[in-house]
Amino acid sequence: MERLFEILYEDPDLLVVNKPADLVCHPTKGDVYSSLISRARLHVGEKFPVHMVNRLDRETSGVVVVAKHPEVAKQLAKIWEQRTVRKTYWAIVHGHVREDRGLIDAPLGVDEQSEVAIKSCVRPDGQSSQTEFEVLRRFTRAEGDFTWLRLNLFTGRKHQIRIHLQHVGHAIVGEKLYGADEQFYLDLVHGRLTDEQRRRLILPCAALHARELHFHWALKDWQFTAEPDPWFTEFLNAGETVVPSHAAGLT
Repeated sequence: MERLFEILYEDPDLLVVNKPADLVCHPTKGDVYSSLISRARLHVGEKFPVHMVNRLDRETSGVVVVAKHPEVAKQLAKIWEQRTVRKTYWAIVHGHVREDRGLIDAPLGVDEQSEVAIKSCVRPDGQSSQTEFEVLRRFTRAEGDFTWLRLNLFTGRKHQIRIHLQHVGHAIVGEKLYGADEQFYLDLVHGRLTDEQRRRLILPCAALHARELHFHWALKDWQFTAEPDPWFTEFLNAGETVVPSHAAGLT
């Protein structure tokens, strides 16, 4: 490989990278390139016992912070636990979202009706979960109507954004578990996803990107920004805007 990942920032304590979509964060049974943490170990060498501070789902791209020392990892873990970290995501969803901005406030818990053990859902007895959204652009392509959203997390529940967007009727494009049919996810896991299913998904991965990360640590404010994978950008740029955008576009 020409490079292990895109480095956003690095110093003796931190390594901040732009994780590509379709790469797991945790080690797998594959080769040394098959997970983000194993690539980080290759990059920094055996001298540093790297620790992942935040994690993203396999198909989610974007900012991931890696600590090079146990003490740094411990300090940053406390900051994440205090929920003072500001996380901003981009997503492309099906349909034109009517409101320009709003708050999705829906508790999340285990989906006991699903065949997928890791799946969660909106349920009254779940954990409090809030996702703020803002429309950046509504557009139309040959495949249908879509909306580009900016999302801010007030809580960090498992699969929160993916579930909340499905809950309000605007599933993420390319989403397999929280899309039209969870069978897409089961077929993907078992290696039997068909060409017709891939056509219906439109994109190879879920169009969710961890765009920005802000936190205060070591008497300093830290901010990191990552660009999405090319397929995300190309999908946006090929669409015809139907409502004036709040953003000038992608760089």
